[in-house]
Amino acid sequence: MLTAQHWIDILRLEEHAEGGYFRRIFQADHRPYVRTPGGDRYTLTSIQYLLTHWSPLGHWHLNQSDIIHFHQHGEPVTYHLLHPDGRHTTAVLGQDPRQGQILTLAVPGGVWKAAHLTGGDHALLGEAVAPGFDYADLTLARSEELAARFPDHTELIHRYCRPAPPHLSGRSAMRPDL
Repeated sequence: MLTAQHWIDILRLEEHAEGGYFRRIFQADHRPYVRTPGGDRYTLTSIQYLLTHWSPLGHWHLNQSDIIHFHQHGEPVTYHLLHPDGRHTTAVLGQDPRQGQILTLAVPGGVWKAAHLTGGDHALLGEAVAPGFDYADLTLARSEELAARFPDHTELIHRYCRPAPPHLSGRSAMRPDL
């Protein structure tokens, strides 16, 4: 049986500032860059992303790019989405459509999201990002600021926000070379 630790070792995953583990597996460096308001980006990037029983949360964050999430192995993952118009929606990525689970979830850029492993040892996901992911386009939520923007969802926001270390600004302080 493959465990979370097996996937971390096999795929050489590293800790992610959002929670869980990841590794970039593709960037379209054979194509011209795409011009965005934040600068030039790859047309597409992709990662493997793993949530585990000891790191079960993908904390609230906002990406500027569109992201497609693919459930690949393990237990279901529940996604919480806060849309710019204030709506909260959920989706469960998993392998059992009889339980209402979906294999693929598209999240447009500009939508806040958080995720949690619903139980078990792990969930392995794939993500495709277009235009390609750049750390400058990622905002990790600060609970008070996000709750002020979405006051109807304060409890949910506090449940899935990662406390920011004092040295972090509103942007991620993850390694820009990954």
